[in-house]
Amino acid sequence: MSEQELRSIVVGFDGSEPSHRALAWATRQGQVTGAPVEVLTTWQWPTNYGYAMAFETTYRPDDVAREMVEEVVRKAASEHRDVTFFAHVVEGEPRNVLVDRSSEAEMLVLGCRGHGELTGMLLGSVSGYCVTHAHCPVLVVRD
Repeated sequence: MSEQELRSIVVGFDGSEPSHRALAWATRQGQVTGAPVEVLTTWQWPTNYGYAMAFETTYRPDDVAREMVEEVVRKAASEHRDVTFFAHVVEGEPRNVLVDRSSEAEMLVLGCRGHGELTGMLLGSVSGYCVTHAHCPVLVVRD
């Protein structure tokens, strides 16, 4: 399979420690398979009980998300020159964006929040939703 035919390993990244562990796992998988690693983050305007919150007019959540993911991709690429990394920033609810992106991915890799066995299974969990709705294999990296 040529490099152009390789599908990306998509990592859901939110800056948390679990998402850093997911990126580390995906990087190792990219080294083994030659697949590129796409670091995907989402953003939304923050809300409070369904209403948009007031922010300074200069606040741009899309810029904050883009800076975060581009920084982590720069660092990963400098440490792992044998893996191709891409940064991807999308507006939307994380679980929906990840499931949509999974239709063109080799694998979806997510971190686990680690709130314990019971709370990790509660409905509404991004990883739980992706496990049941993704169009590709999903790996949830635990502690």
